[in-house]
Amino acid sequence: MTWKSPCNGPPCGRIARRSFLADYGMGFTGLALGAMLAGDGRLRASDSTPHGTLAAPQAKAKSVIWIFLSGGYSHVETFDPKPALNEHAGKTFDKTPFENPVLSPLHKKRFRSVPAEEINVRDVYPIIYPMQVGWKPHGANGIGISDWWPQLAQRVDDLCFVRNMWTTDNDHAAENQIHTGRHRLDEVQPSIGAWANYGLGSLNDNLPKFVVLGGPTSTVTRPSIDSYYLGPQYSGVPLTLDPANPLPFGQRHASQTADMQEREFELIGRLNGLSAVEYPEDEELRARIRAYELAFRMQAAVPEAIDFADESAETHQLYGLDREETKVVGQRLLAARRLVERGVRFVQVFPSAYGVWDSHQKLKENHARLCATVDGPTAGLIADLKQRCLLDETLVVFCTEFGRTPGLEQRAGGIDGRDHHPNGFTIWMAGAGVKRGYVHGETDELGYHALGEGHYVTDLHATVLHLMGLNPRSLEIPGRKRLEIDYGRVMDDVLA
Repeated sequence: MTWKSPCNGPPCGRIARRSFLADYGMGFTGLALGAMLAGDGRLRASDSTPHGTLAAPQAKAKSVIWIFLSGGYSHVETFDPKPALNEHAGKTFDKTPFENPVLSPLHKKRFRSVPAEEINVRDVYPIIYPMQVGWKPHGANGIGISDWWPQLAQRVDDLCFVRNMWTTDNDHAAENQIHTGRHRLDEVQPSIGAWANYGLGSLNDNLPKFVVLGGPTSTVTRPSIDSYYLGPQYSGVPLTLDPANPLPFGQRHASQTADMQEREFELIGRLNGLSAVEYPEDEELRARIRAYELAFRMQAAVPEAIDFADESAETHQLYGLDREETKVVGQRLLAARRLVERGVRFVQVFPSAYGVWDSHQKLKENHARLCATVDGPTAGLIADLKQRCLLDETLVVFCTEFGRTPGLEQRAGGIDGRDHHPNGFTIWMAGAGVKRGYVHGETDELGYHALGEGHYVTDLHATVLHLMGLNPRSLEIPGRKRLEIDYGRVMDDVLA
């Protein structure tokens, strides 16, 4: 008699047939297979969490487009202009009429360095560096935006700015922190996209619920799309924008005909069906059966979703597909619109490569060039969503990992850049459930500290999940400890 595990696992020393087929069949590996598991969002309805249910009736957003600019754009030269930097340029903080921000208790409260404090010079450069670009008030409420964003400035009445964000990591692990809520010295948590995926049902059984375009931007930023203890089925699925091969490892081999693949699916389905008789209560097995069905459907649905052939010339121009400097960003944002239009819940877009906004030197040259690649396509996305009546049900989030120092970075003889700045920075949102043409919160006169309590990055998570009809405090896994800060608090003032 063969001993069986009390948890209904395979006989001791043997590999379960369903595990073998799932792990080795069809060539679907890693994230691709992960996203297919539990694809319809209702595979564990017995859980005490809201997982497996559709968004609550009060949900404002059916989908989220999360745009992340890697490297840390300068808040004072984008969406939080500070004329006092020009007025007091060249002075040290203690020579201005303002409180010295380095002496504020907020500095240590919101600053957690990995190197020892005595050798870490970041964030304390005392010589004020002037703004490297002009700015103007725009829109009905005169919201200040720098001149590097001329097209987005025309959409300012659709945007909701949060100017008092803060985080704690002063290095680029903050890219993971803004997506997971945890400093790199702490246990990793699932990403915001994974939580949304876990908590919501599907709007399209032929597509993943959490898709990633242009990322993750580096091997070290995988946590920004990962699901960890939620299980691989909730991780983001990276897609390429090649309609011939959009899902890595997700296409049948060239030597295999469609008929051969269909028969292979049928065989796998029969074998899994036999296992289902043996283990009738096995939710994982039922998930895998549906996963293979989804995998087959995705082979047709994904290429269609990212094929722009049916888009008009006007739409191509709106997203900047007709210009070399905006083409890549425009393609990713147009694909994001097409995906949410087809029911994808969370689309995480990386417009640019890892760390490119990191302007320790030549900030003016770097930001002027990069803003030109993002400004038009992003404004085009907002306009396109609005004209298609999708902005009322889609939430757009535009963010980065931290801001940049009001002071001049002087390391290595620096003369024209700013260092990382976690103490205060700006993000914006647009669309479903948020105010339009609105500014929430502020930094001090020099753009150093987020004033008041400010908003740690998980407040952004809580707000996004709330707008999707989810309660962050209900999204828990038994045996997994979440800190109070992990839940965040909804930014009520930004809600429409």
